[in-house]
Amino acid sequence: MKPTHHTAPRTRTLLATALAALLLAGTGCSSKAGSSGSTDDGADGVKAGPGVTDKTIRLGALTDLTGPYATLGKSIVQAQQMWADEVNARGGICDRRIEIVVKDHGYDVQKAVTAYADLSTDVVALPQVIGSPVMAALLDDIERDKVLTFPQAWAASLLDRDSVQVLGTTYDLDMIAAVDFLTRSKGLAKGDTIGHVYFEGDYGANALEGSRWAAKKAGLNIAGQKIKATDTDLSAQVSALRKESVKAILISAGPAQTASLVGVAASRGLKVPVVSSAPGYAPQLMKTPAAPALTAMLNVVSAAPAVSSDLPAVRTMVASYQKKYPDSLVDSGVLSGYNAARLMGRDLEKACENGSLAREDVVKAHRSQPNVDVGLGTAQNFSDKAQPASTSTYVHKPDAKAVGAAVNVEDAHTAPGIEQYLASRTR
Repeated sequence: MKPTHHTAPRTRTLLATALAALLLAGTGCSSKAGSSGSTDDGADGVKAGPGVTDKTIRLGALTDLTGPYATLGKSIVQAQQMWADEVNARGGICDRRIEIVVKDHGYDVQKAVTAYADLSTDVVALPQVIGSPVMAALLDDIERDKVLTFPQAWAASLLDRDSVQVLGTTYDLDMIAAVDFLTRSKGLAKGDTIGHVYFEGDYGANALEGSRWAAKKAGLNIAGQKIKATDTDLSAQVSALRKESVKAILISAGPAQTASLVGVAASRGLKVPVVSSAPGYAPQLMKTPAAPALTAMLNVVSAAPAVSSDLPAVRTMVASYQKKYPDSLVDSGVLSGYNAARLMGRDLEKACENGSLAREDVVKAHRSQPNVDVGLGTAQNFSDKAQPASTSTYVHKPDAKAVGAAVNVEDAHTAPGIEQYLASRTR
């Protein structure tokens, strides 16, 4: 499909209207504590603690069901509830039923802090926390309370914490892989300039760190354009990048910003390859005026496969989700949420085998696993808290006809230079 051609004002009006619901907003941060509580032995001899009784294991979800990430939050919540129902149908974990307590923070940090204070007294772990600013506000509390937490955020600043596990890669590794993809597949050569549009804050800063490192190594130049989460018309950024004569563009932002960037660039004749981080694409974009341009120009680097993948476990998950939630779209949030739940389940099973479901022992069980593969992507190494759990990424391409509106164009691999980058970062 070829990009459609509109005048710039027409393109901006259509995109602004179609993408209003996808606006991603940032917030400030605050912090308050929960309590780790005491531990007791259960009737079966397994040590318990907050969130664990002889009959139940309670997990918590701090999610967004009413704010800018509501679509993602709904997908993750439903996928994790599906996992819990499947586990309970098989008899539970450690002969206990799984319960997931969901709290909606609406992407408001203060609400999230309050919700964590409520949850933290009676859950053993958190298989879902949405939002980098939310995680920034809660990091110290989570560490103090020893609550194993899987954030839906991938900044390297979240590494090196016992109780916090970034699943897959971090944003900097994704952008190193993106630069490698452009040089291998799109003909970029020494001396060329790549534009990088990125959110202010941890997400964008970490992504830019990776792109600059990779560009320097490849003899390329980076023309950075920092934006706010409230910026949804990227016409000015496109104009600036045209003046820089960029041969490709990286974007580390949200779906609304990706669609605006690609749509406006196409309408102005800047038809260069665009590579997004995984949070920058959503299947809903293929229902907007930007769809033809996205199909023609965009690729997405992700630690997870597309939900249209032929991986048996992914196909089984998709079929189960479509049966359980027939009116819901299957998107990357479904895979992300289900994968996190499956991995959390492995940790709880390991802790049970070790004789303790106390929080600190669930964390120890998690950290004892150097090679965990639940069939939903690549293997994860949880044994080194200072390093990403994986260094492998896939490359997707938008496809309106596929499940999740994306297909894999490259299977998982570790981009050249990533091991060198990680070694340099630890020195």
